Amino acid sequence: MDQLGSSLALWVPFYSAMTQVAAALIGLLFVVITLGAQQGMEAMKDAAKIRVYLTPTVVYFGSVLILGALLTFPNHTPLSATLCVVLMGAGGIVYASSSLIGNKKSYEERRDLMVYAILPFAAYGMLVVGGVLLLSNAQLGFTLVALGMLSLLTISVRNSWAIAVDVVRPDRR
Repeated sequence: MDQLGSSLALWVPFYSAMTQVAAALIGLLFVVITLGAQQGMEAMKDAAKIRVYLTPTVVYFGSVLILGALLTFPNHTPLSATLCVVLMGAGGIVYASSSLIGNKKSYEERRDLMVYAILPFAAYGMLVVGGVLLLSNAQLGFTLVALGMLSLLTISVRNSWAIAVDVVRPDRR
């Protein structure tokens, strides 16, 4: 077995767990949104908030879910594993950049820019670097991929919490 195959075999339980966690948290996020809808959210104000706050959070959770699932496929070659990671990372960089450029004025607070665009941009950058490293140092590459995924998951949990608090906040009406 080559270095990438043996390294990936060690990481499969981690990627499987990341997939399961991301899927469960996406489900919980939709429960929060359903509860918010039942409270009678103001349509126009909240439609803009969904684009700015909720959509990136779902995208970041989805990235973790999809990448974790892709990395658990059997029989990856160095090229296929690298392509999975690098393409996911590059797509995420494009998405985070568009959030950074397009929605800059839509954020209610300046710190929101950090957790909804800048930190995810860095996490996706880790994925790209980790993906490229898979070709030369598989263990280090998979470690960076894991750190990027954990970063996206942590950012998404933080953002989900902020959304949940906003939904149940009594002064929002």
